[in-house]
Amino acid sequence: MEQGIKSESLKGLVNYQEGSVVSRTLIKKETGSVTLFAFSKGQALSEHTVPFDAMVHILEGKSEVVISKKAYIVEAGEMIILPANKPHALSAIENFKMLLTMIRS
Repeated sequence: MEQGIKSESLKGLVNYQEGSVVSRTLIKKETGSVTLFAFSKGQALSEHTVPFDAMVHILEGKSEVVISKKAYIVEAGEMIILPANKPHALSAIENFKMLLTMIRS
């Protein structure tokens, strides 16, 4: 491997904090970003919209994802697309970690 490049366990890069949502940006470019999140049970991101598509990949735990007022239960190993300009929200049914990939172009 090139110097400075190494493989990592995604789940180990963020830790849960009771009553909090913890995030860690892994890649941030003009064309998009990749961010890792750890949600403690009961925590949420309120409904919002963004002008570009995003993909949520659940690494562990379980989340309720609401897109345009329709609820989806997404569990470890599953993913869901958040379409551009559609209102969406996420909440932690139990502790969960997710990888959020946003594509801006």
